[in-house]
Amino acid sequence: MKNLKSIFTALLLLCCTVSTAYSFEVDGIYYNILSHKDKTVYVTYGGIYSDEYSGDVTIPANVIYDGTSYSVTTIGYYAFSGCSSLASIEIPNSVTNIGNDAFSGCTSLTSIEIPNSVTTIGDGAFRSCKNITNITVDENNPVYDSRNNCNAIIETASNTLIGGCQNTIIPNSVTTIGNYAFYECSSLASIIIPNSVTTIGNYAFLDCRNLTSITIGNSVTTIGDNAFYECSSLASIIIPNSVTTIGNYAFSDCTSLTSITIGNSVTTIGKSAFGYCTSLTSITIPNSVTTIGNYAFSDCI
Repeated sequence: MKNLKSIFTALLLLCCTVSTAYSFEVDGIYYNILSHKDKTVYVTYGGIYSDEYSGDVTIPANVIYDGTSYSVTTIGYYAFSGCSSLASIEIPNSVTNIGNDAFSGCTSLTSIEIPNSVTTIGDGAFRSCKNITNITVDENNPVYDSRNNCNAIIETASNTLIGGCQNTIIPNSVTTIGNYAFYECSSLASIIIPNSVTTIGNYAFLDCRNLTSITIGNSVTTIGDNAFYECSSLASIIIPNSVTTIGNYAFSDCTSLTSITIGNSVTTIGKSAFGYCTSLTSITIPNSVTTIGNYAFSDCI
């Protein structure tokens, strides 16, 4: 599990190099045709998986190729992934879909603006964008919002926070911290998870390596797999009585963790949940626990 990130990176590279085809390129942006009939296209990558896009990029609402005008409706999977020199992105109102990992690893991005046209945002669309300080969603967007100027993307109907940054303040109305929401947000120093939240998703705070303080509200029942994996500055954690499940690798590689308080409703401690917590000196496991996964405290020397 020590190589989780390297394995993920290798898979990401593989995914990005399996298909290098694109339909055409105009003004430095690559496109694939979605529908000849509807004359729609999506933004993609050239196939190199490097800084193919850099600086300030404006995606047009329409693009003309070979005499035909196409509407740009989608930003495809991995389209800007790994473009560490991408400084800013302007998304037009024609775009309705942002694919999985579309902007993952864009470490120079500092702000995101989601227009009112976007109705689908894929998993990890902005993960590993570690220097983002400002996130806004157009107030007329029917699916997502950034209520109370919270600097986050929230799926309105489900009250799920799907994307956050170092300045995010989680509103009291949020019930779920989504998968990958703060993935590799290395500038995040502290976070308060309000009492409204019941679930912390998989990989939610993975490798938030400067996170020193976290308060978990008393309604959380599930801490997902890898939720706080490699939060190496986290020194202590209080898991409230509401929590019943601590997922696999949930706090693995939290090398500064010295103190853990586990609430008395926890029934399951997942595989390698506290593996490689090399500073851990003591822990009390409550009577409620019925299952402790393999390697739960591996290398807690």
